[in-house]
Amino acid sequence: MNNANIEHHKRLQYCTTRLKYRQGRQLKAVKAYTVANESQYLLIFGVPKINLTQELKNKLRQFGSLENLRNITEQWVQTLSYELEPFTEVYCVKYKKIEEARRCKRYLDAREFYGGILHISYAPEYEALEELKSKLQQRANEINYRIKTNQNYIKKNKRIG
Repeated sequence: MNNANIEHHKRLQYCTTRLKYRQGRQLKAVKAYTVANESQYLLIFGVPKINLTQELKNKLRQFGSLENLRNITEQWVQTLSYELEPFTEVYCVKYKKIEEARRCKRYLDAREFYGGILHISYAPEYEALEELKSKLQQRANEINYRIKTNQNYIKKNKRIG
């Protein structure tokens, strides 16, 4: 992994130019993800450096089954020369299902955790080739299921109407 691969982990500024009716109650950093960008792997930045591994693990388990949780702060600072907030750590977590990772990112990103503000980003660079293939195959299966469901719905409503 090199510095070009870690640019997508930087926190974006909140969008303030959206129309009022599109704004919502909370400001968001607008970013679109492709199937390949989403991942079972998440990087969690901003965890205070006070030995919170067990507390973080308990918090993350609320969103699904964890396969792995590890502290990768040293790797990020030494190998990648990535600037971290002072007195914070970076963790890499892998969920069993991508839906669990999505839910975790949605609910914990930009939330307070023991005095620090968490920043969570997908980490597809940690996926193996087989994991990527299975993710794309799963997405294709989901799309095929939705197409069949929609076609059945249309056929059903044509008969009624």
